[in-house]
Amino acid sequence: MIGLRTCAAVLVALLASACGQQRANVYPGYIEAEFVRVGAPLGGTLAKLAVRRGDQVQANAPLFALESEQERAAREQAQAQLVQAQANLANLEKARRPPEIAAAQAQLAQAQAAQAQSEADYVRTQKLVADKFLPPQQLDAAIANRNRDRARVAELSAQVQLAHMPARTDEIAASRAQMKAANDALAQAQWRLDQKTQTAPAAGLVFDTLYREGEWVSAGAPVVSLLPPGNVKVRFYVPEPMLAAIAPGQIVRVHCDGCASDVDARVSFIAPNAEYTPPVIYSRENRAKLVFLIEARPTTPVPFLRPGLPVEVSLRSQTR
Repeated sequence: MIGLRTCAAVLVALLASACGQQRANVYPGYIEAEFVRVGAPLGGTLAKLAVRRGDQVQANAPLFALESEQERAAREQAQAQLVQAQANLANLEKARRPPEIAAAQAQLAQAQAAQAQSEADYVRTQKLVADKFLPPQQLDAAIANRNRDRARVAELSAQVQLAHMPARTDEIAASRAQMKAANDALAQAQWRLDQKTQTAPAAGLVFDTLYREGEWVSAGAPVVSLLPPGNVKVRFYVPEPMLAAIAPGQIVRVHCDGCASDVDARVSFIAPNAEYTPPVIYSRENRAKLVFLIEARPTTPVPFLRPGLPVEVSLRSQTR
């Protein structure tokens, strides 16, 4: 009889010890979110707010738009300057217009006819001077006229050749540099205009809107706070003796009151330094213990894990 009583007492003690050990390995924690705060790099009046708190948005969905009259005008000005630079470059790279070439060729033909006349006059004058019918001064005049007409033909021939050629290389290079500068100015103006309208960088929940239409928004100030499904994490604290039982990449089980089922989460961060008191105290017994912060991310997005929700975390193997 004494042996049976002893065995029963030992069994009760073992069960009590096992229950206490299982409870000791359940760690209190809470859900925290990493919000994506969307703002614009430029300031301006909030012209349109396309979302409200609680909306679910897809990636690249419009969120808000700031007034952009000045940026739009700057873009139009840069566009006009680019068109002008392109026209100047095209004008330098091509030859003169056909009517200009035809006019130069006509002037050359007139000069060639005058040269032919002066050449004939020179031959006749030379013979008459040699036969003593004309004074030597007449030959000098004929030579001058011939040389003048030859120079005129040479000048107009060069002008016709130049009319078929583009501008000088250095002028073309300068015009190309001007066109590149105009193109860069247009790209900058377009970028500034695009920044006045912001879209969702990822799908998620519109957690909050921080401005209303008509209010002034400073450059860089967040207007919409998004919560993508993958940006939810579990933060919990374990005592120093249990730190060796948890490693990065380990799967833990997350339980919350009223949740449909437990959730698997993967340990993503283990604090290198210990804390004497966690920021959120769930029990008086933990106040005096040395604890370490652990972060874990759900393996799949779970909609019912909301920021601030208290949870209990245990190792996956310990819940089976």
